[in-house]
Amino acid sequence: MNILALNWQDISNPLAGGAEVHLEELLRRIVRKGHQVTLFCSGYSGSKPEDNIEGVEIIRRGNRFNFNLIAPYYLRKLVKNGNYDILLEDINKIPFYTPFYLRIPTLVVIPHLFSTSVFKEINFLLGLYIYFSEMPLVPVYRGRKFNVISKSTAGDMVRKGIPSDDVSVIHCGIDNSVYSFDSTVNKYEKPTVLYLGRIKKYKSIDHLIYAFAKVLINIPDAQLNIVGNGDHIEQLKELTSRLKLGDKVTFAGYVSEEKKVEYLRRSHVAVYPSLKEGWGLTNIEANACGTAVIAANSPGLRDSVKDGETGFLYEYSDIDQLAEKLENILLNDNIRTNLEEGGRRWAKKFSWDDAADLFLELLELVAAGKK
Repeated sequence: MNILALNWQDISNPLAGGAEVHLEELLRRIVRKGHQVTLFCSGYSGSKPEDNIEGVEIIRRGNRFNFNLIAPYYLRKLVKNGNYDILLEDINKIPFYTPFYLRIPTLVVIPHLFSTSVFKEINFLLGLYIYFSEMPLVPVYRGRKFNVISKSTAGDMVRKGIPSDDVSVIHCGIDNSVYSFDSTVNKYEKPTVLYLGRIKKYKSIDHLIYAFAKVLINIPDAQLNIVGNGDHIEQLKELTSRLKLGDKVTFAGYVSEEKKVEYLRRSHVAVYPSLKEGWGLTNIEANACGTAVIAANSPGLRDSVKDGETGFLYEYSDIDQLAEKLENILLNDNIRTNLEEGGRRWAKKFSWDDAADLFLELLELVAAGKK
């Protein structure tokens, strides 16, 4: 097939996140199976207008602030001249409303819908813009097929009025050659808590910092490592200073993949306190590396954690409950070991190769009009 993919950003963009990882892990594998893939996305400072990443042809136009405005013009030209079999539209934040101006078999991929959670992340006016941009999704895309990465998001879609038969779920995979357990690697000497991911307001990392301050009362030698970059990092640093946590909290910033795996293997527990996610890939990666997880009982995250088997869920924003779960793991080696073993078993169920096979099968059905 000749596939045209549409996303706001590509994996090389400094602001790329889980949505970009998910899409391009699949696209690269589809290319290896002999298909052609072109990804149309926004540019960024220093980016090339055209590029090729592991066989995926990338066309970049505009920037993240105007991409949805210029996309229709370029997409019409691409579809007219490109002889594409199918459009793969990744809706991450604001839809592109392609049914208004393109006539091509389309599979719509939705990592997760923001809905009201957008107001947790950005100012009210911009939040309104994104919120109202999502609202026409059902009538505009009626008749299209949707693919999501968790049952939580599938439920969101159905509640919004998308027929359940038009929504399929294919979970994310992980790179098992990178994220793996190594019995020769020991945990840190001090009880260590890890947050690894983008530093965004809606990720609610402040909840973890408040809970960690409570943990220090009973576990004074504990350490919290916050790994990643984002526009909310200065506010979190101010919070740790205000709570007088000193060197108990470390901000590592962006790290290499090798260092990321080291953090995942050596930490005693990884925490994901977000308000809402599409899935929670970091939970699976941590489990694969032999580390228990704690996550908010939020859409997406509750799909990637088996409560009591691979880690613990707590009610979102309940600081006391999060602190209690942290202490339960940090103070009880038997509990932690059981969760680590359960997590490793759980993580073995997820593979990008398997996900790509299922995804390609779905693409072929949609392109042929059989789905």
